[in-house]
Amino acid sequence: MKRVNLILTLVALFLFSAKTTMAQNNSNLKLSGYLQTDQRLLLQSPNDWAWNENRLSLQLNKKFAGRAKFHSEVWLRNMGIPNISSSTDLFNKGIIDPWNLEIREAYVQLFGFLTKNLDVKIGRQRIAWGTADKFNPTDNLNPYDLEDVLDFGRHRGSDALNMIYYLNSDFSLQGVFIPFFQPDNLPVGVFANILNQGIKLPPGMILKGYKDHVNLPRYNFAKSSTVGIKLRGFAAGFNFSLSYVWGRNGLPVSTYNTIVPVDTLGGVSVTSQLSFYRRHIFGADMAGSIEGVGVWAEAAAFLPAHEVVMTNDLSAFYPEFPVPVTQKTRLLAKKIYVKYVLGADYNFANGAYVNVQFLHGFMNEAGKGNLNDYFFVRVEKGFFYGKLRLSPLSGGFVVSNWKDIRHNYALVYVPQLSCQATDNTEITLSAAIFGGKGESIFARLKGYNMIMLKMKYSF
Repeated sequence: MKRVNLILTLVALFLFSAKTTMAQNNSNLKLSGYLQTDQRLLLQSPNDWAWNENRLSLQLNKKFAGRAKFHSEVWLRNMGIPNISSSTDLFNKGIIDPWNLEIREAYVQLFGFLTKNLDVKIGRQRIAWGTADKFNPTDNLNPYDLEDVLDFGRHRGSDALNMIYYLNSDFSLQGVFIPFFQPDNLPVGVFANILNQGIKLPPGMILKGYKDHVNLPRYNFAKSSTVGIKLRGFAAGFNFSLSYVWGRNGLPVSTYNTIVPVDTLGGVSVTSQLSFYRRHIFGADMAGSIEGVGVWAEAAAFLPAHEVVMTNDLSAFYPEFPVPVTQKTRLLAKKIYVKYVLGADYNFANGAYVNVQFLHGFMNEAGKGNLNDYFFVRVEKGFFYGKLRLSPLSGGFVVSNWKDIRHNYALVYVPQLSCQATDNTEITLSAAIFGGKGESIFARLKGYNMIMLKMKYSF
């Protein structure tokens, strides 16, 4: 009931805002947004529905005499396929017709706060760092939104205090404080197990049961907060920045496993404790143009605050021992490892567009020697004054072990055709073809080839 009341209140607010905007010509309150449907069908028989999302994004913006700005974005979505297991589920509309409400952003920005050179933004906000195209190693303030693994670079907003001090016209200093730690949310639907690394057991053991417990940090300034600082500048035709983040890894790691035998044939049950470790992140990026070619580079050096160790408790196998029997495995050394991306793009006079990127280290990878290499390319050609865009070559190639590429690679091919049906409406038809071997995230998508249809109406 509380959720329904919240929905009604928000809808009433947006309707009232729209009415106010239309009624008062001198009002600068603006209601905008888009309606988007995203449908995906697996190509492999029996051609199950892989994705069903109908999203209404509502945005409110208002400026106050040039001194302040309010912005909010809310997603109201019909999401997923009905998951009905018993007749009692038929009484629940939330199961028959699943939907959700999400506040993506809601903040106030103050211009010239206390001094004319200082801008302050307070509230839930998306703080995007980095210059690369969608793959940004330095973008670590907001938690990743991994709900849709094909929507690269998507993050959720964070409740934050965000301050930017303008040193002059070319340089600025940004400071961010996020009091509450938010973990990354994991993929859903057919992608649900893509990031699951599985449980590595000692030889001779067979997993028969598993459960886990997530250890969130204590919510106080010392344990749960994230701090970031960034120096931006412009020189010699290039934008650049240096940054630092003190925060936690958004994906949990298994740090303590209690293993209990359940039969005499090697079957065991495992209870895992999952934790989020602290880390330092030092970042740098640049972007500019050389002879009409757009170029960018971005790198982040990650340093775990401490060595990350996984402990297997085997005490249940040795009840006669007076002390716990454990086996320790180092997951991550307290050593720096670097993720980076290099890229370039170019627009040709005939309407063609080319974008290439090389990425070392995906967002879920950590530790020196555990980072894969990714090659991405996108070629587009516009027709009918750009109303129709064809991308016959779009995708990537992944290498996870250069010494044995044949068994450690992934191939992603995503051809796409987009039509600007009206000034406000875009319709996109595309396919996603996956192949490969090994343990990279894209190799695990093998068998999930799909065709995708998306329509977006902006207002």
